[in-house]
Amino acid sequence: MNISSFLSEFPTETLGFVTDGLRGAGRWLFSRTVRQGTELRKLVRDALNAQRDILSPKAINEVSRALAAFRASLKAAPDAQALQAEMEKLEKTAAQWLKPCPHPSARENFKEFLVSGVLVLAIFNFFLQPMKIPSGSAQPTLYGNVVVNLKTDPHSELPPLWGRFIDWFKGVDYHLWIAKEDGELEIEPVTTIAKVIKRQRFFLGNDSYTFWFPAEHLVEGSGVYAGQHFQKGDTILKLRVANGDRLFVDRLTYNFRRPQRGEIIVFVSTGLPHPSIIPNTHYIKRLIGLGGDHIRIGDDRHLIINGERLDASTPHFENVYSFNGPPRDSVYSGHVNQKVAEKFGRRGLASLFPDQDTEFVVRPNHYICFGDNTMNSNDGRNWGDFPREKVIGRACFIFWPITTRFGLVMD
Repeated sequence: MNISSFLSEFPTETLGFVTDGLRGAGRWLFSRTVRQGTELRKLVRDALNAQRDILSPKAINEVSRALAAFRASLKAAPDAQALQAEMEKLEKTAAQWLKPCPHPSARENFKEFLVSGVLVLAIFNFFLQPMKIPSGSAQPTLYGNVVVNLKTDPHSELPPLWGRFIDWFKGVDYHLWIAKEDGELEIEPVTTIAKVIKRQRFFLGNDSYTFWFPAEHLVEGSGVYAGQHFQKGDTILKLRVANGDRLFVDRLTYNFRRPQRGEIIVFVSTGLPHPSIIPNTHYIKRLIGLGGDHIRIGDDRHLIINGERLDASTPHFENVYSFNGPPRDSVYSGHVNQKVAEKFGRRGLASLFPDQDTEFVVRPNHYICFGDNTMNSNDGRNWGDFPREKVIGRACFIFWPITTRFGLVMD
């Protein structure tokens, strides 16, 4: 079919509309005066609509007629000089009949700011949601906060200023606090300011040290405790704090399909009854079982789901089952049941999976999730399953810190 026969299929009115639209778009693109006129028409129209309830009928009619005449002039494609004259006529009519608006540029900027804010909120609510990994239960796939007490190593030294600056981009902070006087240490609980900013302070006499957005288990990792006595010149805190990964959660995909086994999902804990679950927060784990699945954890640290053993060839489990050697913290080590965990000194990790012969059946419309850091993860091995409606999305993109993990989250 050639172009002429193709176009003949369309009504004349449709072709005229399309042609006018293309011509108008081209004029707007290549003519600065047309762009200015279009913007002026929009501003006058918006002002008229905003003032309709306080303007007289005559004022509304005059401005409306001026707008219609100016729109016709834009469509007639006059030269730049003629269009400029039409713009001046519209401005004069608007100045005569519209009420003055105080601080118009500030109002317009504020409106644009509000529109941008609404757009950002819409993106975060419906498409991408930022999240920080608080704990190490997903390591080494996703890193949480890690607090290292440098006082345990007498030879440890803090990097120079330039080194700390480089480490900051890697999500690492250093903290050094020397006692200015004798006294006993006081530790303030974590407090929340304006429902957003978290703070924790340490006090020694009249001196204090403040952590903003303190890492989880900061006090335990720091090696200090309330009531501990220090003398002037003593090192109170000497810490290396690796902050958790910041990532975007994809909230869109699961509106079109169900999560798949092995994907790293984010779900809310609101209403989940197990006492070890922190209420009203977000958890990020690897999806292990779906409704109706029969799950066992073998003594070889491999899952058996519906009679099939998962291994490194199973999609999304390539890294999880790439382990060698004994199970270790923050290293891919498969999945351990309670028997294996106790053998390596960890109790209470898998109460629902005491041995390889115990089978857990996931309830319909429920999911069960495990953490990749199997030797240090409170997960479905203790909780069991949860309703699939709790899922809000999947881990998508690590945007901070700037390390080898920066980029798309690889299952």
